[in-house]
This record gives sequence, C-alpha cells and structure tokens, in this order.
Amino acid sequence: MKTVKVIVERGKDGMFSANMDYYDFDFGLSGFGNTSKEALQDFYECYEEAKKMCSAEGKNPPELAFEIEYDVSSFLNYYSGILSKSGLEKITGISQKQLWHYSSGTKRPTPKTREKIQTGLRSFAKDLSQVSFID
Repeated sequence: MKTVKVIVERGKDGMFSANMDYYDFDFGLSGFGNTSKEALQDFYECYEEAKKMCSAEGKNPPELAFEIEYDVSSFLNYYSGILSKSGLEKITGISQKQLWHYSSGTKRPTPKTREKIQTGLRSFAKDLSQVSFID
C-alpha cells in the first residue's frame, strides 16, 4: 500500500479543497466543499469512484493510504466541533481572537505562529497518548 499526501486548504474564495500530492497513477484525486470535512469526504468519494473506474477498465486499482496535511484555516475548520478556541488558546498560547482570524481565513499565520500552533497541538497529543484510566 502506498501512502500519499493529501493537502487540505482554504481557497481565496472561502471554499476548501483536498488534493492528492502525488500523480504516479492513471488518475489524480481532488475533493471540494464548503468545509474542510466536506472537501475530504468528496476526496474519499472521488477515490472510491476512481477505484471502480480502474476495475471497470480491467486494471488493478491501487490501494492507497492517505497522510492529511492542513493549512491552519482548514485544520481549525475541520476540528471546530471538537477543539474550542478557548481550549486551543490554552494549548497553543495563541489568542482566541487570532485563532478566529485564522479559522475564518481573514488572516494567515506567520511560519513562526504555525510552528507554535503545531508544537502546542503535538504536545497536547503526546499528553493524551499517555493517559490511562484505572478502575
């Protein structure tokens, strides 16, 4: 199974896209939507359709695994129902006001700020991965 990078990002028009960043196949994959979740869902549906088309043409469709990369706006949009701006402020040290700007796409974070967000989220994920419950 080949792992392929999928880039999810918000366009200047406010719409979201999910695009395969590897084209060594007979097809490319893209998904679009009003949210990053819709774009990824459309992307996965496109992949299923491409596999059916390959099979119909007598070809073996490639089995792919996807590594998802987000721009900050798309990430914040995708996880908005799970991660509150208040919680993200505590995790990343970035103010809620700035996070709202990034989430809406009105502002883009600097590379240093993107790194700060990513570092905070990874630290939080590491903390969560070490959680164990007792009886």
